[in-house]
Amino acid sequence: MSTDFFRSETAINLMRAFAGESQARNRYDLAAALCRKQELQMLEFVFRFTARQEQAHAAVFWKHLQAMNGETLAVEGTYPVEGTNSVQELLRSARHNEYEEHGTIYPAFADTAAQEGFPEAAASFRQIAAVERLHGDRFGMLAKQMEQGSLFVSNVKTGWMCLNCGHVQESLEAPKQCPVCSHGQGWFIRLELAPWSCAAGLRQA
Repeated sequence: MSTDFFRSETAINLMRAFAGESQARNRYDLAAALCRKQELQMLEFVFRFTARQEQAHAAVFWKHLQAMNGETLAVEGTYPVEGTNSVQELLRSARHNEYEEHGTIYPAFADTAAQEGFPEAAASFRQIAAVERLHGDRFGMLAKQMEQGSLFVSNVKTGWMCLNCGHVQESLEAPKQCPVCSHGQGWFIRLELAPWSCAAGLRQA
């Protein structure tokens, strides 16, 4: 027999998740602003791209809560404070937080939702947990590249895309300045990481 949603732990967990995703979105937007200030526009793009996905996650959890329209929920939760000007540290923190949601928080929320008789909420927790793992993988890869000094350097020739104008150049290092639009190296991303490029897996029909 299903638990009354209004008295369920699942409703509380959905609000916790909504708050967590909302805060993640704001943290990533703030991190993006720092990246722009440090002329790391490629990382700014990644943080903003991820922030939009976190907003989409929040919307999913918010939709589940609409049965409680007009109610006020009191929740307790723990959320990270990341006061640093180190982009590398922000990437590492983001990796940790995303993996925590993937491996611990959302699986536990999903189990509770299933036990209380809310399979749709359980499915959302599990599906979004899988996305958070991808976020963590991406942040971790970029943090490692920063640590190794390979964010804009490759051991083999690779394609680099300017995120401002779309110019692509194959080389061992991203151009110091885009030959088309004159934007700096911080605008370049490895072609395989650029969205909607053939190197990212899209092919013309």
